[in-house]
Amino acid sequence: MLPTAVKIVWAASAVGLAILVLLHSPKGDGLGALGGQAQLFTSTKSAETTLNRVTWTLTILFMGLTVVLSAGWLPQG
Repeated sequence: MLPTAVKIVWAASAVGLAILVLLHSPKGDGLGALGGQAQLFTSTKSAETTLNRVTWTLTILFMGLTVVLSAGWLPQG
């Protein structure tokens, strides 16, 4: 049960990370303008800061779970 749950969280973090990377807008509006991202926050700086924090959190989660799953540290059940 545990390995399956970890794999589900790992896959969800991968999908979320891909979406967040597409939402980043280094020089233009990017895909972030399509979802109305600017309306969710009071300023662009706040939106960018929040987007960066969530992206880094998902990156750390994804990389950590990748190491755990590839090393075989979970019990096979």
